[in-house]
Amino acid sequence: MSFVIGRADSATGQTGQIGTYRARDGSDGAQLCLDFDSPHAVSIVGKRGYGKSYTLGVLAEELSRSHGVAPIVLDPIGVFSTLTESATGKPVPATVIDTPVVSPDKLGPRSWCSLLGLPPDGGPGSLIWQATQHTSTITEMQARIEATDTREVDRRAATNHLDLADSWDIFGRDGTDVGTLTTGAVTVVDVSGLDIAPMNAVAHALAETLYRARLDGTIEVFPWLLVDEAHVFFEGVAAASLRRLLTRGRAPGVSLVFATQRPSAVPAVGVSQADILISHRLTSQKDLDALRAARPSYLDRSLPDRLPTAPGDVVVIDDTTESVHAARIRERATPHGGTSPRVCDQ
Repeated sequence: MSFVIGRADSATGQTGQIGTYRARDGSDGAQLCLDFDSPHAVSIVGKRGYGKSYTLGVLAEELSRSHGVAPIVLDPIGVFSTLTESATGKPVPATVIDTPVVSPDKLGPRSWCSLLGLPPDGGPGSLIWQATQHTSTITEMQARIEATDTREVDRRAATNHLDLADSWDIFGRDGTDVGTLTTGAVTVVDVSGLDIAPMNAVAHALAETLYRARLDGTIEVFPWLLVDEAHVFFEGVAAASLRRLLTRGRAPGVSLVFATQRPSAVPAVGVSQADILISHRLTSQKDLDALRAARPSYLDRSLPDRLPTAPGDVVVIDDTTESVHAARIRERATPHGGTSPRVCDQ
């Protein structure tokens, strides 16, 4: 017997087992599954070391074993490549993209200015704004800027900033295509070797590509974008595209799962728009306050009072059924790459 999070009682379709109920005596109860048949916005929170990334990996495994969905993991810390290793039980089809390519036209003029730290109404920023409206490569942007009749100091500043972006080695005319991202296997996009700005450019492009592909009918599968350390992206140029997935992604069929150890750093819309909240242990007062502010009316007592204390234990809030569940996340079928090294292991 099992309960399906995110689904009305009468509905049927794809599910994935994420864990089991946690009985009062600490023993495991019935299976707890997550609905994969409909798009969702899922927030996973928890302090470091209590299983936040582990839970994200469990979801990726379950999604990769399901039909009609395409999980994409944005990996900023380089721990999800282990999904490609041998799995216990059913296979976990997975691939890793460690050199993602972003088409420059995936970022609009405002995003380019923000990415490069230039005010759009300043000299260099206004040149970037104009150049990105009519070009599709960095070389074309620089040529257009050089051809303008503006102050040399502004042209030089704008082209120098574009040289910096070019040095990130992520921009190309075509970009990583949506077909590569949505094969049905879990696709790990490893951005751990990038700085925060290019990481955000990749995240923005992924969210934009998946959203547009579903709107245009380019793909039939339902993409699930899983983002670890999400506060890094909600604080950067990717924020607008992630907010759009939260507020409008479910209509075309794009799900967003974001994991963070700092829910207080995620915009209020991040927690409020999530229809499923999976919370591990939290102790920071700011983070507890962020969860308290998002407490649904049907929660009979304070959410922080219900948070677990052991790694792997969670409280799940399901807005679809307006229910709260004490659970334990199941063991990974593939190795977990998120543990910290220890001196005694050397």
